[in-house]
Amino acid sequence: MTRPCLRAAALTLAAALTATGCATTTDGRAVSIYDDPFTVAGLPAHDGPSGPRAGTPDTVRAVVGGDDSAVDRLAVNAITDIETYWAAEYPTIFKGTFTPVSELMSWNPDDTDGPRFCGIGTDDLVNAAYCTRQDVVGWDRTYLLPALVDAFGPMSVVMVLAHEYGHAIQQKSGLVGDDDPGIVLEQQADCFAGAFVRHVAEDDAAHFTLDTGEGLNSVLAATVAVRDTEPGAADSVHGSAFERVTAVQIGFTDGPAACTGIDADEIASRRADLPQHYEGRSDDGELPVTEESVRAIVDSFGAVFALADPPTLDLTGIDTDCADADATAPVSYCPATNTIGVDLSALVERGRPVSGTDDDATALVSVDVTGDYSAYVLLASRYTLAVQKAAGMPLSGPQTALRAACLSGAVTAALSPGNPRAADVAARVWLSPGDLDEAISGLLSDGLAASDVDGVTVPSGFSRVDAFRTGVLGGQPTCAGRYR
Repeated sequence: MTRPCLRAAALTLAAALTATGCATTTDGRAVSIYDDPFTVAGLPAHDGPSGPRAGTPDTVRAVVGGDDSAVDRLAVNAITDIETYWAAEYPTIFKGTFTPVSELMSWNPDDTDGPRFCGIGTDDLVNAAYCTRQDVVGWDRTYLLPALVDAFGPMSVVMVLAHEYGHAIQQKSGLVGDDDPGIVLEQQADCFAGAFVRHVAEDDAAHFTLDTGEGLNSVLAATVAVRDTEPGAADSVHGSAFERVTAVQIGFTDGPAACTGIDADEIASRRADLPQHYEGRSDDGELPVTEESVRAIVDSFGAVFALADPPTLDLTGIDTDCADADATAPVSYCPATNTIGVDLSALVERGRPVSGTDDDATALVSVDVTGDYSAYVLLASRYTLAVQKAAGMPLSGPQTALRAACLSGAVTAALSPGNPRAADVAARVWLSPGDLDEAISGLLSDGLAASDVDGVTVPSGFSRVDAFRTGVLGGQPTCAGRYR
């Protein structure tokens, strides 16, 4: 967050995007993906095994520079399942038939005599990529892929390679050209990866399985980890974590054909008025959590929602004696007294930026995206319970939890400084690049920002994130219409 004396957006905005409300089952029957909060885009939400299938033989395939390590075998099995998927899907979307990539390559960045990938040496190359010129998918087996496995599990490697293979699909189909900006290529590849991840979640992959609970959460977290911290910067091409997760969810929910609709205009419409730049080199977008800042953010929520009877803020702690709700730490809402209670020291800890250490293998990827908005989004979610109370909505149950996440997204977007629907109401804070990413990370971890008045959330991080994203892109009317 930033703190200039500007205006906040009134939350009477019409939907900036109309999100899709239906998915199609394998038998062609159209179903609402929002009727049951215990489903994930139409699939049952459940925990279970995620990763390589036990007892399934490894694929034997030539890998240039490979050493037949466990990581290489994991990658080869992933590529095999990805190619099987595209052999079936490609002719339903594009003209012609699918042709696999010409070669696979693996390297150790410590090896000065390793293979050359796309015309460059692989020493010190910590990456996974698709080389258009040589039609090769390659990966670093020593640092990047093991770090992903350690941080997010083996399915994160499958996700990364599905993304890289998405670039191959773009080139083979002629979907993109030399004039397309990098962000289009990356968002399409994320979307294609999401479509393949659903294929795995539907139990249709030979070598892998994926549950729609913690397993899918970890896959999305891996997407969050590799992100552009300042999306509007000239060298930013992957998109923010919010944008990357959005693209993955489009593919997962609507299938690979929907990915072909992602272009520069579509991305611009999703970015709408969300902040893309920091204000200067010294601006990190962080507004430290203090008594003053908490009062300022709650005042801003009040300016946005404009309730006739806004909730009272109590900074002496959460109300453990509330007559009609269980307390939730570090922020709680008591309907009986219409009070938001805050454990300030715990909220300060929640909003503290955390980064990995140089000697940590997972320092290659940001396991948690934390910062001030990790705390402020919790305040937003409890404030939205007061909004729901004022509207006469129930405050318990899964639909309440998803409405809380959705309305939190709506008020978050309303605090964007570029919002043209801004009203002439005073506000003390503005959204900064990175705030949405911090919210997404929290929704994937404990989900408190997507919980009801008693702190009960829905089991799927995917659904929690999707609800928040719906609010960001669609606004309050979409939340009210979808989560009834």
